[in-house]
Amino acid sequence: MLVNTSPLFSDITWGAGGSTADLSLEIALHLKRTGHVSNLHMTCTNMDTTKLKSALAAAYEAGIRNIVALRGDPPAGTVEWTAVEGGFNCALDLVKYIRSEFGNEFGISVAGYPEGHPDSIELVEDLSTLTDSEKIRCSVREGKTYVCRDSSYIDEMEYLQKKVEAGADFVLTQMFFDTAVFEQFVKNCRAYNIKCPIIPGIMCITGYAGFHKMTGFCKTRVPESLNTRMNDIKDDPAAVKKFGIDYCLRMCKKLIEQNSTPGLHFYTLNLESCLYGVTDGLGWTSGLSKRSTNFDADATSMVAVGSAWARVGDTVKSIYGTGTVSHVDKITAMAVVTIETWTLAGGQHPTAYLQRGSYEKIF
Repeated sequence: MLVNTSPLFSDITWGAGGSTADLSLEIALHLKRTGHVSNLHMTCTNMDTTKLKSALAAAYEAGIRNIVALRGDPPAGTVEWTAVEGGFNCALDLVKYIRSEFGNEFGISVAGYPEGHPDSIELVEDLSTLTDSEKIRCSVREGKTYVCRDSSYIDEMEYLQKKVEAGADFVLTQMFFDTAVFEQFVKNCRAYNIKCPIIPGIMCITGYAGFHKMTGFCKTRVPESLNTRMNDIKDDPAAVKKFGIDYCLRMCKKLIEQNSTPGLHFYTLNLESCLYGVTDGLGWTSGLSKRSTNFDADATSMVAVGSAWARVGDTVKSIYGTGTVSHVDKITAMAVVTIETWTLAGGQHPTAYLQRGSYEKIF
């Protein structure tokens, strides 16, 4: 992707409580060594000050100079987010800490929520109470309407302003599917004297199930026309992918035409083919979508393994050792893995058939 698209930066996510700290740093450093600008996520979840300082120092020593400062999601199995003893309560605390300990050595980005943070989005009992601004960002799911009320939205704008004043260099937004929402968000930010770059988060639609799950989890506004079309073609994976590329491309063109953003930030979920369809459509690349070999793998051969993803070509570990996935059954999620840490007579490697949950993705 570095050669094909020349990205301004490449994101590396961070597991809750630093559960992927070593691997995240390893990937970020690998990207740096191969020419990428690494943008390393870091969260407050289950991270006390000692752990955070150690992680930041390791990133600095490795040459990583860009951090996405986040609060993070609640740990698995919990509903409400709470700070650990000796830890931080929010991303603002993390931004302040980075600046106090490292000065301007790190470039810092923070999250922005055009529709409001999911924790602030509530069910609307009486639709007549919706204000004009709330109507722009409200979402409808299974016949029910949800929105971040104006009072909560104002609190969020004030909080974002504090993050920027504390030292954040730019804002990366949560995904959205209505460009009008982003345009209004930018106007609101400017009204609150948030003058830094605001980069829109674009999620490419690669499959119906993933789209439905992600928009539900994030409580994302789905325009009626988009929802209707997705329901019409939900049983045709190829049609969903094609429509997903077309819809994302139209969004990107509109954002660029509105001149409301200095760039585009894509949430790829490690899938490149649909993104290449968009970059080809924008004229930033040429013919990549046709040359991509993983189009059919995108969102069809991927299966969830705990909080990880595994697909053909990934390296996984199990009780039998470490190996490479050669096939994943779409229904049972059973993976066929060539165990490379075992060598049999003649230099051959054994094949393991692993059930869901019995293997863990490494890379």
